[in-house]
Amino acid sequence: MDKTQLKERVIKAIEENKEAIINIGRKIYKNPEFGYKEFETTKSVIEFFKNELQLDNIEENIAYTGCRARLNEDKEGIKIAILGELDGISCSEHCDANTIGASHTCGHNVQIAGMLGVAVGLIKSGVFKELNGKIDFIATPAEEFIELAYRSKLKEDGKIKYFGGKQELIRKGAFDDIDMSLMFHVLDNGDQKVLVGPVSNGFIGKEIKFIGKEAHAGSAPYEGINALNAAMLAINNVNAQRETFKEADRVRFHPIITKGGDIVNVVPADVRMEAYVRARTIDSLIDANKKVNRGLIAGAMAVGAEIEIKEIPGYLPILRHNSMEKILKENINYIGINDDEIIEGGDFTGSFDFGDVSHIMPTLHPMFGGVKGALHTRNYHIEDEEFAYLAPAKSLALTVVDLLFDNAKLGKEILSNFKPTMTKKEYLDFLNSNDKIIRA
Repeated sequence: MDKTQLKERVIKAIEENKEAIINIGRKIYKNPEFGYKEFETTKSVIEFFKNELQLDNIEENIAYTGCRARLNEDKEGIKIAILGELDGISCSEHCDANTIGASHTCGHNVQIAGMLGVAVGLIKSGVFKELNGKIDFIATPAEEFIELAYRSKLKEDGKIKYFGGKQELIRKGAFDDIDMSLMFHVLDNGDQKVLVGPVSNGFIGKEIKFIGKEAHAGSAPYEGINALNAAMLAINNVNAQRETFKEADRVRFHPIITKGGDIVNVVPADVRMEAYVRARTIDSLIDANKKVNRGLIAGAMAVGAEIEIKEIPGYLPILRHNSMEKILKENINYIGINDDEIIEGGDFTGSFDFGDVSHIMPTLHPMFGGVKGALHTRNYHIEDEEFAYLAPAKSLALTVVDLLFDNAKLGKEILSNFKPTMTKKEYLDFLNSNDKIIRA
């Protein structure tokens, strides 16, 4: 059977099972859970693997939550992973947010349904049997870098080491036997349907504590050390350095004060801040982070306060792998999306933990439409369910066919010309170098 026949069988299987794919997306949308709390969402994915796809070799709780299913374990050759993200985001203003403000305005419910749609296409068509390689489907936890106190507690209890789900999976060896990884995101692409070849910023997270000395704010402020003033000076110090950041490095610093003091008539002695430092490359991220720390420390020194900066390993920039992009684009065309409906390249100053994976192996991370409104906002909504759920499932499934067809000729060719930016050891060493506490 030639490759075109295999692709048509995959598309037919996805179309015939589109209600099941869309329904699992709707189910997850209605039950958002924050990262490392996706117990019910993981259960829903496992049930789909077992009930819809008759898979029984399911690994559960792969990174505290999450799960993994395997195809073609008995075959030799390369292995491709299809990923989807389980967690929701906080957006209490959204009409579909739950009672704690969680929502799927991140679009991760679409990702999971799309990942399962790829599995449907390859399994229900029987095409996976015709391919020369292994295929894993991985539902990954905790992409959104939120609820740092909760994740700190999980870390203290030895349940996780890193706050990002893919970071944790890399550490635990989940990617050790994988050669390339594919996933997608949703995005309001305006008049176009798909964005391919995105790049993004990486970031380092921070929990900052300014330590002053309490005193009566009305009768004896001169006896205190105002930690809130230290925090405000620190923010202004960083702002004063913005012109030293190169435009090409796309540096961002965005803090929030999570505790500004205790009561109004006492000089604030305990002020807390959370912040990200973002940049386009690892080198520019390290440079920007040094400058930010210098400004934070100077703010504390100016008023005689102390400071504690807890550095948290964030995510790496997403890298673009052009050899993979070419195959993907051909398959996007194959399902009927024309070149003038495709955005070539995207510049994102936000961050994705899939960027970490892209430093270790060839990856794909296209952004499909079918949604309107900015991600993480009250205006986000799914406008075209069939496109949002099915177009990425078809495109990625057909890409898997290309990579593993004819003794995985294309996949092997890509791997033979690929040199990782980091080895796993170098990657983990880098994360660990940013996992520290600075006191001054």
